Amino acid sequence: MKCVFKIILIFIFFCSCQKSKIEEDFILIPSVKNTEYDGKSSFNSKSDFVFYSESNELPVLLSQTFNLKKGTVSKHNLSFKIDNELDIADEGYHLNISKENIEIIAKDKAGLFYSFNSLLQLITDSNDQNINLPIVSIKDFPSLKYRSIHIDVKHHTEKKEYYFKLIDELASIKINGIIVEFEDKLGYERRPTIAAPDSYSISWWKSLSDYANDRNIKISPLIQGLGHASFILKHDKYKGLRDVSDNDWAFNPLNPETYDVQFDLYKDAMEATPYGQFLHVGGDEVRVIDRDGKKGFELNLLWLNKVSEFAKQNNRTPIFWDDMYLKHGGVWMVTRNTKLTKAKVDSIWINNEKKLTEYLDDFPKNCIYMRWNYFYPWAEGNLKTIDWYKENNLKVMGATAGQTRWVLMPQDYSNIESIKSFSLNSVANELDGLLLTLWDDDSPHFELYKRGIYAFAEYTWGGNDLSSKEFKSKFRQKFFSPSFNDEKFEFIDDLDKPVRDWANLFIKENKHRNQITKTSLPLETHIVELPEINNPGAWNQKFDKKISIAKDHIKDLKIIIEKINQQKTKTIRGSYALEVYEQVAKLALFSYETFVVISNFDNDKNDLSSLLNKENEFVSIRNKFEEVYAKSRNIIKPDDYILDQDHHNHTANQTLNMDWQFIAEIKLFEKINLTYK
Repeated sequence: MKCVFKIILIFIFFCSCQKSKIEEDFILIPSVKNTEYDGKSSFNSKSDFVFYSESNELPVLLSQTFNLKKGTVSKHNLSFKIDNELDIADEGYHLNISKENIEIIAKDKAGLFYSFNSLLQLITDSNDQNINLPIVSIKDFPSLKYRSIHIDVKHHTEKKEYYFKLIDELASIKINGIIVEFEDKLGYERRPTIAAPDSYSISWWKSLSDYANDRNIKISPLIQGLGHASFILKHDKYKGLRDVSDNDWAFNPLNPETYDVQFDLYKDAMEATPYGQFLHVGGDEVRVIDRDGKKGFELNLLWLNKVSEFAKQNNRTPIFWDDMYLKHGGVWMVTRNTKLTKAKVDSIWINNEKKLTEYLDDFPKNCIYMRWNYFYPWAEGNLKTIDWYKENNLKVMGATAGQTRWVLMPQDYSNIESIKSFSLNSVANELDGLLLTLWDDDSPHFELYKRGIYAFAEYTWGGNDLSSKEFKSKFRQKFFSPSFNDEKFEFIDDLDKPVRDWANLFIKENKHRNQITKTSLPLETHIVELPEINNPGAWNQKFDKKISIAKDHIKDLKIIIEKINQQKTKTIRGSYALEVYEQVAKLALFSYETFVVISNFDNDKNDLSSLLNKENEFVSIRNKFEEVYAKSRNIIKPDDYILDQDHHNHTANQTLNMDWQFIAEIKLFEKINLTYK
């Protein structure tokens, strides 16, 4: 009897281990809601998948790498159908893989598309690891209805083919919305002066919208106003519409021509995005002057009501960044303050009730107030704001960030914890959706946004409290290779601190590289002092902390670059992203090594030629960096492009070529040559 019991225990243990191994081998991003594994099926990536459906066509397939053949009612091993009565949320589906058959039942067309995406991910894992597909039952549906990313093209565009590949990738992880911040990169036909010389035509953007819509992604436009209007007001033709004559930031909201221009831009943008549900009108970070007996904030509301009515008449839901209302109500900073308790936040709200409700009746009710908080979505003030909107019957949607003002690459470990927090808060508060902003102000390469995008997809669809560590392992497996799921292959996190410190390595204290082009004497005001030949060692004493940091980062970056090189030889996917990360690491390494060369020159450890020769090395580093970036993006603006006044010091808007990316290094060598040659 004891022997039989032991055999049963061994069998149970073996089955449990086998199930655990299957779960490790097959990874889905985003995570599915319910899975039940039960061994291995007879299917593998080389199998013939013979499909049949009584009443539905195949959805768009994002990969043609598996053998899909049309079958009959009596001869098939993959069946699928849409059942609108299926007891599951919209976009949901059931996927069942048995020993010899695959069955899919989807709630709707989107659910059918996503069920095949999940199947394709399983087949990909099967192919990568040369194993059979699992016997599995999956029930899956989204946690948030609207899962949208922001594509900001104000300072550059990608090459056209890149966007189509990007759409496929986003669809594969169940993103269903894109908001494109056009500024002047749309070829406006009603107001052609505003279109940049290298803008893409309305018809091209429409073709991208068609492509995306076929993959359950609806593209909506963002056309900035009342402020952030420099792309319009920089032109001589429209200077008369400025709120302040010498400033291209904001429109005069009482000038009727303001609306003639904005509505024309809206019309062109909606034609370029015919499937979009929304018209994002911006409206943030602007204070217009008092006019005609009206306060500036009243004029903000006047503008918001006019553009919201336009959206309504054109069957679009307007979206508005919500900061100006909160600033008027005196609670803006409260939304970001993580030190405030819930009780303290509630008391602040009570004290500010009069200002908060002063214009409440004047706010358009068809508008979505986009509650943006990129770093502290868990702050009690942020949560209170969402509740307050809902209590006052105002529509609210959140916005998190995969890229803000970080230089060279997204930092804070891809901002995953903030993305996760706002996603799960949005699910808990039953919001309709969330936007992942990807700001082009400092313009890191789009490939470097991917980990943040995948995290956004994970938490907005999956809605579970997966740890960052677990997510990063899944990301490495899906984006690169199953061979890289172990933590020892992590290098993106390792780059975070070296890149953060790189930004102002050559910059004086309390200054920033994004200010260099905005000052008349940057070598004096912004670039660090250089060693005095007649006072050796003094420079090292002054910069001893930076020198120590530089030496530590040099060690770390060499290890990172070695990791990247090893993965480049073994990865299955994501090779271009590895190339981009490599260039980021090499640029940072070069700068830190240059800093140490300056240190050695000050200490007489090397002669002047060693320092001067670093400029030739810089030219080589820059050329390779630009060569890699130019594979997917347009890196040079046309000669006749007009740069605006750049009120927020957007580095990517400061030069026509890519000097902006290397501006501190360029100015450093300029200073070295003037000082020592």
